[in-house]
Amino acid sequence: MSEPTDALAPRDEEHDPHFEPVIRLTEQVETKTMEEDEDVLFKMRAKLFRFATDSSEWKERGTGDVRLLQHKETKKVRLVMRRDKTYKVCANHAITTDMRLQPNIGSDRSWVWKVAADYAENPPTSETLAIRFANAENAQQFKDAFENAQKINAGLAGGDSEKKEAEPAAEEKKEESAEEKKEESKEEVKEESKEESKEEPKAEEEKKEE
Repeated sequence: MSEPTDALAPRDEEHDPHFEPVIRLTEQVETKTMEEDEDVLFKMRAKLFRFATDSSEWKERGTGDVRLLQHKETKKVRLVMRRDKTYKVCANHAITTDMRLQPNIGSDRSWVWKVAADYAENPPTSETLAIRFANAENAQQFKDAFENAQKINAGLAGGDSEKKEAEPAAEEKKEESAEEKKEESKEEVKEESKEESKEEPKAEEEKKEE
């Protein structure tokens, strides 16, 4: 009787042919993440959830590093989180002063907050997000960093409003100075016309005397 053969077992007569690739890809393609111009202020591993209003339940969005990124030029801070392995964005939104981190019921290591516009999807959506950390200490560190980012962005917004208020004031000053110059020029013209009118009678008198 012949011995049973396994289809997956290697055979002596089989050989593994090697083929050289026709085209060698030597150039590396640089992938832009839109994060090259930002500094990482905070980074920690966590799990993110979103509240699905249609089914009234929490759904997992992904596990990975949640980061707070500050733009090098504008200094604005945003929250970005990408999934492990795929690096797909599962959270991407600006940190605004109206956001409030609320403790999740029955847990000291998770927070819940609302986002008016989360750019993880296109178009951006309004979301209620929840994030869970490994322990309460990590959760507190995230809260401290999040609230500090709110202060940074609020300061930037305040600076912009001050600039906007200063611009009309500067324009008003320019207009006032322009009006003053106009008035001064009018006064000068009046004075010159008075001087000319005084000189005219003198000239007539001189002619009569001659």
